[in-house]
Amino acid sequence: MNALTGTRALIGLALRLDRVRLTVWVLGLAVMPMATAANYFKLYPKQSDLDAVSGVLANPSLVAVSGPLFANNIGALTAWKIGVTEFVLVALMSLLTVVRHTRTEEETGRLELIGSTVVGRYAPLTAALAVAGLADIVIGVLAALGLMSTGLATAGAMAFGFATTLVGLLFAALAATTAQLTQGARAAIGIAGAVLGGAYLLRAVGDTGPTELTWVSPLGWALHLRPYAGERWWIAVLFAAFAVLFTTVAYALVARRDVGAGLLAERLGPAEAVPSLSNPFALAWRLHRGLLLGWLVATALTGAVLGGAAAGIGDLESPNQEMTDVLTRMGGSKGIADAFLTAIFGIIGLVTAAYTVQSALRLRQEESSGRVEALLATPVGRLRWAASHLVFTLVGTTLLLAAAGVAGGLSYGAQVHDVGGEFGRVLGAALVQAPAAWVLAGLGVALIGLAPRLSALSWAALIVSALLFMLGALFGLSQWVIDANPFAHVPKLPGSDFAMTPMLWLAGIAVALGAAGLAGLRRRDIPVA
Repeated sequence: MNALTGTRALIGLALRLDRVRLTVWVLGLAVMPMATAANYFKLYPKQSDLDAVSGVLANPSLVAVSGPLFANNIGALTAWKIGVTEFVLVALMSLLTVVRHTRTEEETGRLELIGSTVVGRYAPLTAALAVAGLADIVIGVLAALGLMSTGLATAGAMAFGFATTLVGLLFAALAATTAQLTQGARAAIGIAGAVLGGAYLLRAVGDTGPTELTWVSPLGWALHLRPYAGERWWIAVLFAAFAVLFTTVAYALVARRDVGAGLLAERLGPAEAVPSLSNPFALAWRLHRGLLLGWLVATALTGAVLGGAAAGIGDLESPNQEMTDVLTRMGGSKGIADAFLTAIFGIIGLVTAAYTVQSALRLRQEESSGRVEALLATPVGRLRWAASHLVFTLVGTTLLLAAAGVAGGLSYGAQVHDVGGEFGRVLGAALVQAPAAWVLAGLGVALIGLAPRLSALSWAALIVSALLFMLGALFGLSQWVIDANPFAHVPKLPGSDFAMTPMLWLAGIAVALGAAGLAGLRRRDIPVA
């Protein structure tokens, strides 16, 4: 038996386990560029329209969010619009896939069981990288074919698909390394996610200031491959070098550590728990605090950066009536600056909803790990156990949005020299996102209680919501389609008036879904594998 024995079987198992999850990721990321390009052909039928919009998109605020526009054509405009989003999402897909099939398998004990069969030491890591890499390649190829199907040039389409694949491969390799560093899957995801967030911030600052910072960010490399703007194929060397480096480090660490161990050893706890941990809510806080505090810092930084970027939008004018209509649908009836703030905090709301879903699914993680059985053997009931986690899901979501709103309000207010007038408006734009995120939490609880094996569909719901939010207005989708997204019902502050009714409806739906899930959890067997 060699170190790679069993790799093919593990690849097949991973593909089977992830068949729904990866299908959603692949199709969503493959269709986005094609749909964006097709819509831009309708939105800007003349070169004069492109000339007008290119001046608008050179604004530093927009450059900070999406990067620079390198050429004045539909292909380059498509890459500008969807590029950063595509790259961030493919990076997330890759790192989550690799950690799920490496560190998560170790944490749950399944990898030790697999290791007792005829499986080589490197097989699990190789299988995880192969599955993530295959998904990255398929996304890149389909994205390129989709762009070519709209009539765009082959070279630019290939460059965009190539950049997408390269970002995914790099972050898959990074996640392979972080999975060896820690003993927990959440910590591995947190480290890789922090690198991704840092890459976005470095690119944003570098594209509007010191250009050297852009070249520290893999997202900056991907943008500067320049699809449809004089492609720079040599940038692939940067991706290849770091992907090989991270992969080599990951394999070296696998060869040297024990199953279940990590390079960063966890500190031993006390022999006896402190009295406060006899309370299930205190135990839940201990389990959630690292995740919550990490997200708190990330959302505050994001709010500050994007809030500051919004300050330069107010002087712009929309280049044509079609774009004006899009901005109005996004919440810009009171001006482009308000539309931008509405869009920014809508995106922050969706990003925060990732914490909401992740936190809600902690119930399922505790169940599948077997830890909940020991807890329920004490006088703690099922509903009390579930409530102890859901408190941090709901309150944590609100705290994250408040942090983003406070940081964004101070940053934006300082830039426009009106902190007192703008702080409350921006904070309100952040906080109104909470009920929509709660709906996704309610969906997660409903799935955990009624169909626990399908609980991962909560992530699919979040992805669909994100796609509808970002592309629904741009593509002119029917209102009933857009309304499937809970974030579509959030008051579009600060660009429109506040309305309490949709907030109450969203909160009511969240409560109903959660109640259904808790009722199912109370009656079904625990655990369900």
